[in-house]
Amino acid sequence: MIIGVPRERKNHEYRAGIIPDGVKTLVENGHTILVESLVGDGIGITDEEYIRVGAKIMKNPETIYQESELIVKVKEPLPGETSWLRAGQILFTFLHLAAIPDLAEVLLEKQVTAIAYETVQLDNGILPILSPMSEIAGKLSVQIGAHYLEKVNGGSGILLGGVPGVKQASVTVIGGGRVGLNAAKIALGMGASVTVIDINPERLRYLSDVLEGKITLLISNSQNIASSVVDSDLVIGALLTPGAKAKKVVTRDMVSKMRPGSVIVDVAIDQGGCLETSIPTTFDNPVYSVDGIIHYCVTNLPGAVPRTSTLALTSTTLPYILEIANLGFEKAIASDEALKRGLNIFRGKVVHRAVAEALGLNFSPYPDVQS
Repeated sequence: MIIGVPRERKNHEYRAGIIPDGVKTLVENGHTILVESLVGDGIGITDEEYIRVGAKIMKNPETIYQESELIVKVKEPLPGETSWLRAGQILFTFLHLAAIPDLAEVLLEKQVTAIAYETVQLDNGILPILSPMSEIAGKLSVQIGAHYLEKVNGGSGILLGGVPGVKQASVTVIGGGRVGLNAAKIALGMGASVTVIDINPERLRYLSDVLEGKITLLISNSQNIASSVVDSDLVIGALLTPGAKAKKVVTRDMVSKMRPGSVIVDVAIDQGGCLETSIPTTFDNPVYSVDGIIHYCVTNLPGAVPRTSTLALTSTTLPYILEIANLGFEKAIASDEALKRGLNIFRGKVVHRAVAEALGLNFSPYPDVQS
C-alpha cells in the first residue's frame, strides 16, 4: 500500500503522523511511504532520518495526496488540503467532526473513507489512540491555568499551591475521565484544593481510590457544577463522549459569577467545548476574556509539547496503520472491532452513530453501506 504522511498545517501544530521507526516497520512489510519534507522538523527529526529507513521524501503535499491510498495525519485536514482528497482514499487522523460540520460535508461529498483516531474504541470502552493525548492535555491544562492566573498574564494573581498561612487556589475539574484524572493529579501535586465532578458514581469511587481521598468528588448536576465553578480560581473542562459534541454544562451565568481574573481551560473544545462561553482558539491567540474570566480554548493542546505527543501518539497508531496496510481496509475493519468503531464516514454516509447525531445527519451502519 502507498501511505502518505503530509506535514501538519494547523496553527503551530508540530506533531508528525509517523516517526522513522514506524516507517521502517511499514517498509519492511512491503509498503511505500511518502513523507512530506520537514514533517519531523518541529520535533527534531530530519528528512535524512526518514530516508535512511526507506521513506520517499516529497516536497509537494498535493502529490502525496494524489499518489497515496492511505493518508496518515495528526489533525484534521484544513480547507486548503481537502481539495486534494479523493473518493475511496483512506484518511486516518484526529477528525472531531461533531465540532467541524463543514469538514464532514466535504468528506461526505468526496466519499473519503474517514477513520477518526478519537473514536477507535476497545470493547472495554478505552480509546487507545486518544488516551495518551488526553493524559498530556490533562497535565498541560493545569500548567497553563497556573500560568494565566499570574497577574502579569491577566490573572487574579493567585499561586495554585498557596504558602503556609495563605489559602491555596481552588481548582474544579469537570469530567473524571483520562483528562480529568491527569489534571487532578497535577493540580494536587502543585498544592491546589481540587474538586472533580463526574456523572458516573463508579468513576468517582475509582478516583477516590487512586487519589487516596485527597480531593473533593461530586456527582454531576447543575447545582454542584454551579457552586464549584463560582468558587473556583481555575476550571478545567474535561468532558468527553466519543464522537459526540460536548454537552454545555457550564452556563454564561455561572462564568459571570466567578472571581475576575479566574481562568478556564476547556480541553473539550475539540468536541465543541463544555462551556457556553467557549470559542476555539489557536496558539497564536490562545486566550480571550468573558466577564473578566480568562478562557483558554486551543483545539490542539497536546501540540504544545509535540515531541512527547508524537512519540506517544505514533506508538498507538502504528499497529492500526500496519493492520490497514497489510490486510487492506475491508479485511482490517472486519477483523478489528476497535478500528471499525473508528470509522466515521464511508461511501458518502456517516457510519458512526454519535457523529451522525451530532451533525444532524442520517446514520448508516457500515454493513448497510456496503450492501
